[in-house]
Amino acid sequence: MNCPYCGHSEDKVIDSREVDEGIRRRRQCLGCGARFTTYERLQPASLFVIKKDERREEFDREKLLSGIRKACEKRPLPMGIVEKLVDDIEAELYQLGKAEIASTVVGDIVMERLKNLDHIAYIRFASVYREFADITALKQEVDTLLDAEAEPSAPSSQLSLLPDEELAGVGKSRRRKRT
Repeated sequence: MNCPYCGHSEDKVIDSREVDEGIRRRRQCLGCGARFTTYERLQPASLFVIKKDERREEFDREKLLSGIRKACEKRPLPMGIVEKLVDDIEAELYQLGKAEIASTVVGDIVMERLKNLDHIAYIRFASVYREFADITALKQEVDTLLDAEAEPSAPSSQLSLLPDEELAGVGKSRRRKRT
């Protein structure tokens, strides 16, 4: 490990901690004394993606990250959420336990995750991934998204706070007589 500040090749580990899927090490350069952090994670066996034209490409995390970043560009998302999303997708792909995965499987996983994260990013990604031929296809996708959003999100096992009769009258304005 070379120091990122002076390039010296010797350092000592000050602190090691296990993080999500690897080890975080705090290091100190023996040349200049600067401190820096490294992250180590297990390199799983190679995973190949089968493209639409039957070509096989090695899975490229950076390519996936780039595509999702483009979809999420200028969206009000918390810092680090895109990297976390890519980490989760990558972990899910490796957990499938297959050496080769169709690009459509990867795309579908990304679409599902983006749909839950940000609707605009989802539509941006979908417009490239699904290769919409015209505005009608895009409109259908947006309508599908809106229909899914309109469904009640309250769990069916949750009890209502008010009886149905009172709930119906809540939206109506009630007038009081002043004395």
